[in-house]
Amino acid sequence: MTNRKLIASGLEPVFGYLLLSAGFAGLSLFLFYITEFAPYILMLISLGLTSKLSEGRRNDFLKICFNEKRYRLIRMIENILSIIPFLMILMYKQFFAGSIVLTVISLIFALSSFKKSLNFTIPTPFYKKPFEFTVGFRNTFFIFPVAYVLTVIAVSVDNFNLGIFSLLLIFLAALSFYTQPENEYFVWSFALSPGKFILGKAQTALLFTSVLSLPVILTLTFFYLENIEAIAAFYFTGCLFLITLISAKYAAYPDEMNLPEGIIIAVSISFPPLLLVSAPYFYFKATSKLQRYLV
Repeated sequence: MTNRKLIASGLEPVFGYLLLSAGFAGLSLFLFYITEFAPYILMLISLGLTSKLSEGRRNDFLKICFNEKRYRLIRMIENILSIIPFLMILMYKQFFAGSIVLTVISLIFALSSFKKSLNFTIPTPFYKKPFEFTVGFRNTFFIFPVAYVLTVIAVSVDNFNLGIFSLLLIFLAALSFYTQPENEYFVWSFALSPGKFILGKAQTALLFTSVLSLPVILTLTFFYLENIEAIAAFYFTGCLFLITLISAKYAAYPDEMNLPEGIIIAVSISFPPLLLVSAPYFYFKATSKLQRYLV
């Protein structure tokens, strides 16, 4: 399926995988550059991905399709394949103990199945209109306490870079809210022009992301007032990324964002000044795509 998506976007799969590998390696090494907690953060991300493979309904389906021996083999192969990129980075950085722990826990996850049994709705600080934040917050709520705890740790160990990573973690969570296209009805129901629709989405995203990131910003500003310019630069760059991603989402609408959009966003991440070009490009493309759904 991944190969077909890459081919449909006009890119040979081998080049697509090379680009994805280079992007992952670059972001991982940048994480090691900004914080000493990078190995643990990578381990948490990796375990978060493998835990999704242990979702109850998914594994029930696999058990129906395969006998017990084949099912266990498939699950172990899945988990090992999903952690290989993280293992390579950890071993490159000579974090061998963490590599062993990650492998063992992943294999334990392969023999486990997580079923959601709690019928509990997580309250959110957002009203229902911006469904992206209501749904996204409930799916990723655990990220925000982690970001706030990392901010406290950053101050206690006097590591400003870790504090900035906490701020970026909140923006990363907010960006994930806008990766999947909604049903066409939820766009059509807005009695707005395409331009006003995009701007409204951006204003909502900026408002609620600012609310979520305010504790981190205030804490870093209080303890690192001399670095106020760096804090402001990262905050406004994050806001610009958010606007760009929202525009990119609707530039590909009603389809999901594909490799061309992904490459432009990845290049913009590696060189943020390009956002001044990619943001308007996606905006005008999005307003053109939305003409058929909005008046």
